[in-house]
Amino acid sequence: MEAPPAAAGAGVSGVAGAAAGGEPPAPPAAGWAGGDAAGGVCARAGEVSKSARATGIDRWDHMLEVQHAGAGSEKPAPRVLWGQDMGAGLSHVIGVDDAPFLREHRGDVAIVGAVFAGSRLEGVLSARVRRDGRNATTAIAAMIARSRFATHAQAVMLQGIALAGFNVVDLHGLHAALGLPVVVVARRAPNLDAIREALLTRVRGGRRKWALIEQAGPMEPLAGVFVQRAGVSLPDAEALLRRFALSGKLPEPLRVAHLIAGGVTRGESRGRA
Repeated sequence: MEAPPAAAGAGVSGVAGAAAGGEPPAPPAAGWAGGDAAGGVCARAGEVSKSARATGIDRWDHMLEVQHAGAGSEKPAPRVLWGQDMGAGLSHVIGVDDAPFLREHRGDVAIVGAVFAGSRLEGVLSARVRRDGRNATTAIAAMIARSRFATHAQAVMLQGIALAGFNVVDLHGLHAALGLPVVVVARRAPNLDAIREALLTRVRGGRRKWALIEQAGPMEPLAGVFVQRAGVSLPDAEALLRRFALSGKLPEPLRVAHLIAGGVTRGESRGRA
């Protein structure tokens, strides 16, 4: 998310900004009721339970218990490498972005989930995360798993790996909690050296946050943007991006989440979307 003149934001370039200081036809719309007949969140590759909503909440609750017990994050789940054309078949996607906030703001920041079925906006989710905190992963997992859209969700997109400044998402932890592919999207490759320097010298808990960024894997150039991914192969991630690139290179669920987050926070959306 691009920050307004007197504000700071995360989103696509938020991590790099904080460190530095500074197309195919649209697919046919499909209602959420047309998802997996067994009611699974993503009943593919034999790794995800058929009881999607219950599974998502159970995994999210377990992740909370692990963190509360001080046992650290769970071991990242192995990636699910789907078939060559699976990405193009994903139609139920939730894009997540954070709202803009003033540089001097402390406390919670709103996040928005734009729920898409094909090219149609089906719903909007919202939650709050702590500025520069460590609850982004659990907040996103809870927001999705406890919503009425969880049953048919097939993938999650994040506009940047950090929300609300340096609240870094555990990419593999989120994938494990929801049982869904997760794709982080950035317009440009971040300055990792600057990010590492900022995290290790100026941010509380920065060493753990940097470890999460490293665990997420390298930013890969793909379909005109840069991505990190869990639970989806590179060809499938590309097919997913191209399917939802309806108004430019940024996937529509992320573009709309960005606009909604800015509009509800400032009264109107601004900047590039």
